Amino acid sequence: MTQIATARWPGIAHTPRTPLKARAAKAILKPTVNRIPVQVSFADGTRWGAVVRTPRDADRATEGVFARLGAESKIGLGEAYMAGDWNAAPGTDLADLLSPFADRMAHLVPEKLQTFRAFVDQKLPHHQRNSVAGSRKNIEAHYDLSNDLFTQFLDPSMSYSAAWFESPTQSLEDAQMRKIDGILDQAHVGAGTRMLEIGSGWGALAIRAAQRGAKVTTITISKEQAVLAEERFAEAGVDVDLQLVDYREVTGEYDAIVSVEMIEAVGEEYWPTYFATIDKLLAPGGHVSIQAITMAHHRYLATRNSYGWIQKYIFPGGLIPSLEAIDATLAEHTSLAVTDRRSLGLDYAQTLQQWRDRFNANWDAIRSQGFDETFRRMWEFYLAYCQAGFSVGYIDVFQIQMSRPTEG
Repeated sequence: MTQIATARWPGIAHTPRTPLKARAAKAILKPTVNRIPVQVSFADGTRWGAVVRTPRDADRATEGVFARLGAESKIGLGEAYMAGDWNAAPGTDLADLLSPFADRMAHLVPEKLQTFRAFVDQKLPHHQRNSVAGSRKNIEAHYDLSNDLFTQFLDPSMSYSAAWFESPTQSLEDAQMRKIDGILDQAHVGAGTRMLEIGSGWGALAIRAAQRGAKVTTITISKEQAVLAEERFAEAGVDVDLQLVDYREVTGEYDAIVSVEMIEAVGEEYWPTYFATIDKLLAPGGHVSIQAITMAHHRYLATRNSYGWIQKYIFPGGLIPSLEAIDATLAEHTSLAVTDRRSLGLDYAQTLQQWRDRFNANWDAIRSQGFDETFRRMWEFYLAYCQAGFSVGYIDVFQIQMSRPTEG
């Protein structure tokens, strides 16, 4: 196993010593594996699952998997992968291996044991709350890792959200521009439109809007993204007002407000503030379009108060809403209502596959930036984990148009 930097990855370098919990995790996991199309081969030669080799195999699994699952059930599988306690077998794609688990997520734990969820789930740590200060720290933890890192696996538009493919053979860059045009069309962005973008990314949407003739204001709290976005605005020859402010600090009036996959970082307790702010800033007759990752309402209710691997390692403070939760927040705190929406869930699975392929192909360049093997395994698991969720429909993503119904 690759040596793990203890100072950088203290929770990964040492296997938890909780033998009773490890045995309990093993007792729960074995029947689960035996009833889904997955085979697991252990370091000692033991095998679970299908007798005949399947396209979804894990091998070289160790007892560390059970120790980590027993210690933290919602975090342990990902940490075990980061630690090298299990791998996808040669010829098995990691996302394909995870898909049967994602497809059965609500039923992996026997129903009788689910009554103990409250005793197992950890709540979101207080330091990850999305206050103005907390949001900046949470965003910095992911988006300020390195612009060069993201350059290595994103397409030339530097779009870090679901693309919208017209066909399976369309290039990722063209599919990303189609996605952006879909958002801008929903928000009725054209010549002279006063448009606010909440969450600048690296500037692709703002550039496209400015090229349509819109008067663009875009905001971000990522200093790293802001630097590169400004460079890209200059290269594109567009006039964009980029402000390094939180959405709660914005003033003015806008004909169109857009936001792409930013609501997931808002936090449930701040959804009313987020949507009320949009409502306050939107001019009469204006339109809103947001792209939002969602999950089924019953899964949102079951997981809203828990703390998972994604929140610990990838998106601190993150929470995926349901469509119903968005509708309820709009109804209670704004004059807005959803007037159109389209799903891009399978498109996101394809997007993530391409990102993962590029990440792996360019790993040597990424490693030269100072990222280690544990980081590589963390990001490989993150991209595959999300791809599996979108491919089976456990999670989805929608472009959602909102307006004030009385204004037509």
